[in-house]
Amino acid sequence: MEEVAELGHLLVFAFLFCFAAFMVGPVITDVTMGALCPGRDECSLAIYLTGIQQAVTGLGALVLTPVVGNLSDRYGRKALLALPATASIVPLGILAYGRTRGYFYAYYITKTLTATVCEGSMMCLSLAYVADRVPEARRAAAFGVFSGVCSAGFVASTIAARFLSVSSTCQVAALAAVVTAVYMKAFLQETDSGASSCSYDEEVSQPLCIPSSSEELSPKLPPLRKAPSLSEIAALLTSSSAFSRAAVVTFFHGLGDAGQLNTLLYFLKAKFHYSKNQYANLLLIIGITGSFSQLTVMPLLVPKLGEQKLLIIALTASCGHAFLYSIAWSFWVPYLAASCVILSMLVTPCIRSIISKKVGPFEQGMVQGCITGISSTANVISPLIFTPLTAWCLSEATPFYLKGFSLACAGFATLVALATSICMRPAEVQRPDRK
Repeated sequence: MEEVAELGHLLVFAFLFCFAAFMVGPVITDVTMGALCPGRDECSLAIYLTGIQQAVTGLGALVLTPVVGNLSDRYGRKALLALPATASIVPLGILAYGRTRGYFYAYYITKTLTATVCEGSMMCLSLAYVADRVPEARRAAAFGVFSGVCSAGFVASTIAARFLSVSSTCQVAALAAVVTAVYMKAFLQETDSGASSCSYDEEVSQPLCIPSSSEELSPKLPPLRKAPSLSEIAALLTSSSAFSRAAVVTFFHGLGDAGQLNTLLYFLKAKFHYSKNQYANLLLIIGITGSFSQLTVMPLLVPKLGEQKLLIIALTASCGHAFLYSIAWSFWVPYLAASCVILSMLVTPCIRSIISKKVGPFEQGMVQGCITGISSTANVISPLIFTPLTAWCLSEATPFYLKGFSLACAGFATLVALATSICMRPAEVQRPDRK
């Protein structure tokens, strides 16, 4: 496939990064509960700490990701990708060394701080890198391939965690993070698109570097020569109905998705007494199905349906599996609900592809950073809503027996995103007319 040939080293880097980052996923709930509330299946302290971490991470990403994306437009994608690649090593190293209460709090603090620059920045910089290397006609499929490789890293890490002990899982994750940073430094090539292709002297002498003839045809945003302010980001997002609606879809989908993330594992622990291996089995279904979807389903469906129709289908599936999680009546029902990700995983690539086609090559980092910032805003607000709601629903104080009520509320948030995507006009998701 042409996309793979264009992005080989980036895809390997993304696989390794996700392998390291997601490996502790199946064990972190047990580690947290073991450190804070040993011997119990329900722990409000663990739920609230997870929610606080998610909120702080989202707030930091909201502020930093557009800045990092804008800096990558000036100084290059690889230079900025080194930041999340190296920062992610520290918390994993602490968790590899020890998992008692003291080590857990050290991990918790460093993870909260480093995640503000790791989680959102890695994705936005990588997608900007893809936009630099791949023409518009093949960009949606390329975004799908990139997301599929990330999901493949998630699958590989979950398989490893399924068969390793908790201590070995943390140690392998830390080693993989080191390998990721070394590989990125040694093999990833800088792109020659975007403002990173301008030297400092050229920036001083020319407001914008002179683009190639094909680049002249792309629409341009006003150049930013400093960190973008909130007013500049707001002006960008309101500059067209396409940006505005994409921002709304991103926000409410992120709100619902983060709500599920903040709720699901503790819900399964409280209701069905899930263990590390059952978490791993569930995450394997999600990862394998998501990888298959992004690597094969999206490249096949985008040319036939277009990004907007595929976005509507994906959001419908996302609503469906949230509601199915919420009414799960047996331990196997979450496994069935997880199969819906074969379509719901396509939401993010569709949105990213729609937005990338609305700007020229010099603004990809900035725009992808803004969309990531919107998602991070949802990550800030979501735990403020879902953390106390989840703790209340799983406690004995709730007046009704519906432990999955918070998951149902996450589904309603995604339903708002679905309604907004249906209102998008076809012209808003097409590439601009070129004269």
